[in-house]
Amino acid sequence: MTLKEAVLISLEELGKLVTHNDVCGNIINKTYYDFGSAKTPSSTVSALLGDFVRKGDSRVKRISTGKGNFSYYLSKYEESIFPATGNINQVVPSIIQKQAHYSERSLHKLFSTYLKSVNISSKTIYHEQSANSKDSNQKWIHPDMVGVEFTSLHTKTSQSFIKSISVAESFKITSYEMKREINTDYDLKQAYFQAVSNSSWANFGYLVAFEISDNLSDEISRLNQSFGIGVIEIKANPYESKILYPSRFKILDFKTIDKLCHINDDFNKFIDKIDKILKAQDGYVKSSERELEEFCDTSFKSEAEILAYCKENNIPTGDN
Repeated sequence: MTLKEAVLISLEELGKLVTHNDVCGNIINKTYYDFGSAKTPSSTVSALLGDFVRKGDSRVKRISTGKGNFSYYLSKYEESIFPATGNINQVVPSIIQKQAHYSERSLHKLFSTYLKSVNISSKTIYHEQSANSKDSNQKWIHPDMVGVEFTSLHTKTSQSFIKSISVAESFKITSYEMKREINTDYDLKQAYFQAVSNSSWANFGYLVAFEISDNLSDEISRLNQSFGIGVIEIKANPYESKILYPSRFKILDFKTIDKLCHINDDFNKFIDKIDKILKAQDGYVKSSERELEEFCDTSFKSEAEILAYCKENNIPTGDN
């Protein structure tokens, strides 16, 4: 019997939500597979379970239990495991709430590092510093982060030409709604439509999360097709972050931009510095760009710095 077969048989026999340690223990107790001299058979089982999900094998599903850990089950047992709704997306395990020790804001520097690697300058927008910051509706107005990407051309002539033809073509602004984790259909709907609301002004809008349940992929795809908000999965190693669903382009809504500039100083300064770059004469473009970079969020310079930051902020780095 192969290890893969042993894992599937064990999931079948256990018939409930289980950890990789549970599966490994069942394999060893039933002598389904000889791990030989392997020092960490549970890690081997964990990696294989992860492969089932990452490779899209529909037989095995998992849910996040926080801090980079997962529970697994056979998809054919989904209705019996979650009888209240018949759908894993409606379940909110209390363990998820208890183990999530890292903050949403702690993800911002990881994300700004990823954005920097794809030539996007980003800035955290502190909604609590806005006028009327105690208004509960503020979260539906403010993006968590904003980013700008300038059209990259090789010559000053081309750069001047594109600006003279269409300033709008020389840059794109993106709005980002950040979430720590999205584990249920309820989480997804709330976060997604928050992103729809607070990115209405931008060229692109994205929902960004550190942990996204694999079971939500079909619903995310439907929402993406209907409303155009993209989804990005941020990783502890920010360079491994990826766009799961791209955002649909929109023209800028200047009335909403003006409103955000009026109520939030961070946003106002961000727009002002973009404006300075667009209007700068050739000899002053570099200094204007430097001014924007100094204002924007910082990024990590080394992997050691990233690991130390994740440890300090309790951000899980494991790959179970």
